[in-house]
Amino acid sequence: MQLQIPITNNTKRSRFETKINEEFAYVDYRFYKDDIALMHTFVSESARGKGISSALAKFALEYARGQNLKLIVYCPVIAKYIKQHTEYETLIDKQYRK
Repeated sequence: MQLQIPITNNTKRSRFETKINEEFAYVDYRFYKDDIALMHTFVSESARGKGISSALAKFALEYARGQNLKLIVYCPVIAKYIKQHTEYETLIDKQYRK
């Protein structure tokens, strides 16, 4: 069962974020040409192991899909999520695949 938490796109900080126990968890992103680069995922140590990074990853990937953006994935958390959810592999920009 997917964790249901409110996640927003903070365009001023270029990150998808949620607030857990008064701390933010987030995925940083940058735009490059017609792609979105997913840079880094942060979840505080006290909030880890609760599915927050997976919820953030899914939100980021669904955002990319909804905006017809290709992905450049630098974040190992996002890369691992894509390996476990292969339906998102088609979003990766093959020109920038590692």
